[in-house]
Amino acid sequence: MRALAFLAIMPAVAFAVNPSRAQDAAAGEKVFTKCKVCHVADKDQNKVGPSLNGVIGRTAGTHPDFTYSTAMIEAGKSGVKWDEPTLTTYLHDPKAMVKGTKMAFPGLKNDQDIVNVIAYLKQFSK
Repeated sequence: MRALAFLAIMPAVAFAVNPSRAQDAAAGEKVFTKCKVCHVADKDQNKVGPSLNGVIGRTAGTHPDFTYSTAMIEAGKSGVKWDEPTLTTYLHDPKAMVKGTKMAFPGLKNDQDIVNVIAYLKQFSK
C-alpha cells in the first residue's frame, strides 16, 4: 500500500521540483533590450555581435560575415548548436560555457528572463 501511495505522488513531486516555465515572448523582447547594443534578432544584420535572426538551430560560430573568436568557432566544431538547453546555459554565463568568447555580457541571472528571451528569439528562427 505504501508503494502505491509513493508511486501516486511521485509525478506531483517531480512537477513541483522541476516545473516547466511558461515562455513569454513579449517579456523576452523587454529583456532583449539588454542585448540590442550588440545584437539584432528581427532581421539578419550583424552588429558588434552576430545577428540572432535564425539563431535557434544554428551551429555556434557559423553566421556568415561575422568574425567570431577562436573559442566560439571551436565550440561549433565540437557540436554546439543553439537550441533551448544550450542557449539557457550560455545566456546564464557565456564565459563559463565558451571560455574565450568575445561576448562581454556577463549573462542573465534570472531563469525566467532567459526562458522569455529564448521565446522572443524563437519568433525569428522559424
